[in-house]
Amino acid sequence: MKIHKEGQNIILTIISIIFLSIFLKSFFVAYAILPLLLFIIYFFRSPKRKIFPIKNTILAPADGRIIILEEVFEKEYFQDKRMQVSIFMSPLNVHVNRNPIEGVVKYFKYHKGKYLVAFHPKASEKNERTTVVVEDKKNRILLFRQIAGFIARRIKYYDHEGKHVHQGTECGFIKFGSRLDLFLPLTTKIKVEIGDKTIAGITHIAEW
Repeated sequence: MKIHKEGQNIILTIISIIFLSIFLKSFFVAYAILPLLLFIIYFFRSPKRKIFPIKNTILAPADGRIIILEEVFEKEYFQDKRMQVSIFMSPLNVHVNRNPIEGVVKYFKYHKGKYLVAFHPKASEKNERTTVVVEDKKNRILLFRQIAGFIARRIKYYDHEGKHVHQGTECGFIKFGSRLDLFLPLTTKIKVEIGDKTIAGITHIAEW
């Protein structure tokens, strides 16, 4: 298992502080920081996964737990009704985000915002977030949002408008607990229920 690139600098910083504390014979400080180092290493883990693209299937973009399944009015891009599927990521989940389908990124926008708890009903509209729209070769369109939570303070999205992305490939990272929302056509067949655990690139969220 490797450490994700987003965590390398913070891990090196903490290790440097520990060694400096030992050098200065501040052993209490070194021992006190060690549990933090272990947690940070665990949080930024990036396990290898064998991901097999599946036609007509929307795969989970994040590890976590399903907390919302409801019909909503999506007003940023579609301006019509969509099925919202929300995945809550606790600080203990792997935080690598993956593309739920293959297609072309048609729209991307970063929004500054608040830091409400990630499971708050208004987090999808009020919190710091990114909005990404991907269209597949059959002109089917999917929107997903990376949403910062109360603890999460940094969202990373690696792709850009016009890029062709492949299902299951890494597309982003959210630091320290957060949420990811999918907005799907009402005609999609949802394959998950509230409370279900998801694995990015593995769990079947819905079928077109």
